[in-house]
Amino acid sequence: METQTKTEMIGGGSALAEGRRKELVRDVEGFLRAAIERLEPEPVGARHVGRPRIIPAMCLWSGLLVCVLHGFDSQLALWRLISSCGLWSYPRIGVSDQAVYKRLAQGGTQELERLFHWISALLRERLTPHSDNRLVSWAAEVFVLDATTLDRVARKLPALRDVAVGDSRLLPGKLAGLFDIRRQQWWRVRYIEDPNENDKVVAAEMVAALSSGSLILADLGYFAFAWFDALTDQGYYWLSRLRNKTSYQVAHVFYQDNHVLDALVWLGAHRSDRAAHAVRLVKLQMGDKTYQYITNVVDPLRLTPLDIVQLYGRRWDIEMAFNLVKTHLHLHLLWSSKTTVIVQQVWAVMIIAQILQALHMEIAGRAGVDPAEVSMALMVKYLPYSAYLGHDPVTFFVENGRAAHFIRPSRRIQRYAPTVPPDQITPLPPDFTLSRTPRYAERKCGRGDERH
Repeated sequence: METQTKTEMIGGGSALAEGRRKELVRDVEGFLRAAIERLEPEPVGARHVGRPRIIPAMCLWSGLLVCVLHGFDSQLALWRLISSCGLWSYPRIGVSDQAVYKRLAQGGTQELERLFHWISALLRERLTPHSDNRLVSWAAEVFVLDATTLDRVARKLPALRDVAVGDSRLLPGKLAGLFDIRRQQWWRVRYIEDPNENDKVVAAEMVAALSSGSLILADLGYFAFAWFDALTDQGYYWLSRLRNKTSYQVAHVFYQDNHVLDALVWLGAHRSDRAAHAVRLVKLQMGDKTYQYITNVVDPLRLTPLDIVQLYGRRWDIEMAFNLVKTHLHLHLLWSSKTTVIVQQVWAVMIIAQILQALHMEIAGRAGVDPAEVSMALMVKYLPYSAYLGHDPVTFFVENGRAAHFIRPSRRIQRYAPTVPPDQITPLPPDFTLSRTPRYAERKCGRGDERH
């Protein structure tokens, strides 16, 4: 009951039911504690600029993570935890709330980023048995690349109380993320201070050093001839929708009927702007709607039109992962208007999200169901109850999931496309050249620029 008492103290005297609902998820906290204790501690006698640090770095970051796990919405909760309650094996540290604010502002984000990557590596190993390797089995890895603008900040922070409603300072920035679909894990995350920055500015950094043969899904925010060519040159596969009014020249038709066009095309019909590599265009007429996709997987038997439609639909996975971060882990409740503290909170939330995503994937794997059949919202809501009752959360959800409707039929949209008979595909001529000299029109990728 000691943990419960601390929860009520630093939570501001909330009712018992609320305290239980927000109680630390013991498995998550235990994993966090074990991971943090395995990290190298601060070197003895390490020198710092200015006065010696009263709050050890790992105590500060551990406390920040615990506060995020509780759902607390201010830096005061972190101060109370460190100074009044004590955390794990760390002694209580008699510091003022201003000392905690200052320590956060000066602390940077390096340790939190290191912890994120360390925990991610541990989770990747743990999730290996549950990874969906049937998804595009020939690809080394499968990722979704996307970005999301953080929710508008409420004007309760002292520095923002007099800011007008439409002021851009109320937008704290955006998150760019690379999401591993097979493991349902964040592979790379980048905080961007300017919410209007074009997604393509950090695109190359986000996909750097992936395994050769990885497949990347991206929406139209990343559409660019030079970007597609760079991915191909680096040995990556990619899949995108075709932007409206993009010019192209058909070079070879694999298959065509009233509903399907599967062809090899050159992007850019003008000498001033053209891509280097030929790509596949798959155009589908479904009722009164037309869907157009492009990819550098030029073999129609390796990635069929049906494969393309279903695979591109998995872009929704990253939207659901962003929803966990912004809605269930309350990233919209920012503790400060200072960029450093905002980014610290972002990394703390991402660490908790990474662990919850892993629990979600492990529950699905042990239950033998698709991850989409396990309700993330209900898992986040009822995990504290299972921990409070002394149950192993994963076992609890697997054993009771169907009866309690934690595990239910997936609401994921079933996507269909006409089947193309393999014997009706016209193969590419053996002497066909798949590359040419490119020429990219000079386009800027700055604030809000939508062009390629």
